[in-house]
Amino acid sequence: MNSTLGPQEAVPVRNRPWLSLDRARAIPGIALKQLVLIGLVTLTLFPLYFMLTSAFKSRNEFIGNLLGLPSSLTFANFASVLRHPNLLNWVINSVLLTGVSVTLCTVIAILAAFALANMQFKGRDFLFGMITPLMVIPPIVMIIPLFVLFRQMGLINNLGGPILVYAGLMLPFTIYLLRNFFVTIPREIREAALIDGCSTFQILTHIDLPLSRPALVTSMLVNAVWVWNELLIALVFLQREELRTLIVGISTSLQKRFTLDVPALMAGLAVATFPMILLYVVGQRALVRGLTAGFEK
Repeated sequence: MNSTLGPQEAVPVRNRPWLSLDRARAIPGIALKQLVLIGLVTLTLFPLYFMLTSAFKSRNEFIGNLLGLPSSLTFANFASVLRHPNLLNWVINSVLLTGVSVTLCTVIAILAAFALANMQFKGRDFLFGMITPLMVIPPIVMIIPLFVLFRQMGLINNLGGPILVYAGLMLPFTIYLLRNFFVTIPREIREAALIDGCSTFQILTHIDLPLSRPALVTSMLVNAVWVWNELLIALVFLQREELRTLIVGISTSLQKRFTLDVPALMAGLAVATFPMILLYVVGQRALVRGLTAGFEK
């Protein structure tokens, strides 16, 4: 009976010693990659470990046992944070800033990305090429001119000021991500929709947006986490106590001029971090899909 396998494929594995030799040569490289990944994971998780372990320690235990696990769990730090009179105002301000700025940025970015991906107009490629440099400009270089401008417009100590700043800073990344996802959608689908009588806006709402859900969720998650954790802009433009965000309020109210209660501060940061961790857990599948798709072209 003749075998359809080639001469090399018909050789049993035990008679191919070069396979084990190749595997032996690959082991050091694989081990090095694993060590690098383990090191990166450790560096990423260590701040979370330090925050959680410190939050459950008393002040004296924290001083005597800086990095170790707490000998006994104490919830006094969380109680002092939750009893703060302005905590509810800070949470409401953070939710409003995050929700409104992310929504405004997403709506504008959808329209801009759709135009850059599907419409032909003069200067389109130049405009898209300018998006990448805008993503790397640090916000701190714009603080002084924005503060002067917003003071003249009466937007200091007004939630509208940071909302406009956040939406503007998030637009380049969001447009870049959505545009790269839109161009992967087959053009034949849009052409068929045009033949069926759909308008351009209907193509956007009924075809592109449903197919781009992973990219939308990814951009909204990343932007929401950034706005929620942002400190500098909220600290500069919202100077009144009742207008502070959760991160700013916790960072400024739990430290004195000459002393710092680190366990109480870590407990406050843990309270502020929990909503974002929950948000990531809920949207992690769409987040991974959005980060790995849309960059083929």
